[in-house]
Amino acid sequence: MATKKKATKKAAKKSAAKKSAIKKSVVKKSAVKKSAAKKSAGKKSAVKKATAKKAVKKTTAKKAAKKTTGKKTAAKKSTRKYGAGASRSVEREIKALKQGKLKSGRSGKKVTSRKQAIAIGLSEARKEGDKVPAQS
Repeated sequence: MATKKKATKKAAKKSAAKKSAIKKSVVKKSAVKKSAAKKSAGKKSAVKKATAKKAVKKTTAKKAAKKTTGKKTAAKKSTRKYGAGASRSVEREIKALKQGKLKSGRSGKKVTSRKQAIAIGLSEARKEGDKVPAQS
């Protein structure tokens, strides 16, 4: 009879352990679901904000388009940053670079950088008085 009591106590302990394990897993699952819900809610709000910004941009673009179409103006003047003379001088310097004849001003070393060749061409265009933006 003592062995039966021990067996029933062991069985009761096992079932209690199983129940507590099940409760813990249920709690963990619900916590995971809640955190996933929070994340998705955060993503949804971010998406809503982004779409709202896009909508605002579209409406402002439409308004700007309406304003420009309402006015009838003559042909627009050219708003090029660099003039044709500047383009020719840069072209000349690039050609010299490719031939290996381009040298820097002070040291007289060969120029190997394309950017440096462009800078030399723009500098010469400035000296000639061509349309070139000021150096920054």
